[in-house]
Amino acid sequence: MAQLVDRIVANIVRLQVRLLACQARLQAHTDPEALHDLRTTVRRLRSLLRPLRGLPGVVQLEMAASQVGALTTPLRDLEVLAAHLQQHGHAALAERRLEQLSGSYAAVADSAQLAQLQMILDVFPRFIRAAEREGLLRGLRQRIERVLEKQWKTLETALNDPGHDRHRVRLLIKRVRYGAEAYPELDRLPALVAARLKAAQKALGDWHDAWQWLLQAEQQTDLQPCVAQWRETLARGEKQADRALIKLSAACFRS
Repeated sequence: MAQLVDRIVANIVRLQVRLLACQARLQAHTDPEALHDLRTTVRRLRSLLRPLRGLPGVVQLEMAASQVGALTTPLRDLEVLAAHLQQHGHAALAERRLEQLSGSYAAVADSAQLAQLQMILDVFPRFIRAAEREGLLRGLRQRIERVLEKQWKTLETALNDPGHDRHRVRLLIKRVRYGAEAYPELDRLPALVAARLKAAQKALGDWHDAWQWLLQAEQQTDLQPCVAQWRETLARGEKQADRALIKLSAACFRS
């Protein structure tokens, strides 16, 4: 168990270092991937924490990570839309969205939410070590394995439901992927399964983007010139996502 605890603590420290680097990149506005990398790092942290629920400090750390996610989600959505518009020749529409983002990166870097997350991360390894000394981590490996197994079963149930919610399935796939990456020694993914998970997540992400943009177009009239294309993208994305999910199910859940 000691080795598992050591790896958890090492991963917490590694993720905190990545967060600090993302924070510095956001503050300096050095590259367009800083916000995305920050969100991915927070998502990986939450995947690491999920099987540890019930241990001291985990609830507080999860809440802090969730608040950073909530803060950055609308900014990332706007960022993705602006990039899409630019790529498809709608420079003026893209520029309006980029103007809305002006100053947002530094605001995230200086936000109370991110500061709170970093503060709790500073002390969290001490909570883990204290819990280890007090015998609170007995059966930790089995606890983590049960959570990871439950995540797979939830995904299998969703995929077997003919009326499954694509958005929910997308979130379940992310949970399984990042959980396996957080605990590779407990959930080793064959290369084919890892590839199918990644492909399904991407296909569902493309579908979800088009779905979101169509909703936004109902409120933002300047997006109307894009609606016809997005409807085609949505229809095409549904078919591609469904094919990707069939391949995923075949790779993961059929003997």
